[in-house]
Amino acid sequence: MSESKMRKLLGKVIEVEKTGVTRRDDEGNVWEKCIFTVELARFSRRAEERIPETLKGKKVKLERWCCFHWHYKVGAYKTLEPDETEALMVASR
Repeated sequence: MSESKMRKLLGKVIEVEKTGVTRRDDEGNVWEKCIFTVELARFSRRAEERIPETLKGKKVKLERWCCFHWHYKVGAYKTLEPDETEALMVASR
């Protein structure tokens, strides 16, 4: 399956927890590891299938690196990676 055709779940960020773990990139930006609590809503626009009822509204935790103010925004939507989506799909069966 090509990268553009891979299904990805989409969810709304309801909480962002900063872990205090940081790293600096080559440009000097300081990135902090965060744990996002995301409430699953649907598949991204590119997917033509519906999210299983067992997953809709489920709260999952995602680990992401954050640097800029918009990375921490509660209420924004986050797209899960294909491997994260597939793990949740398998677990919901």
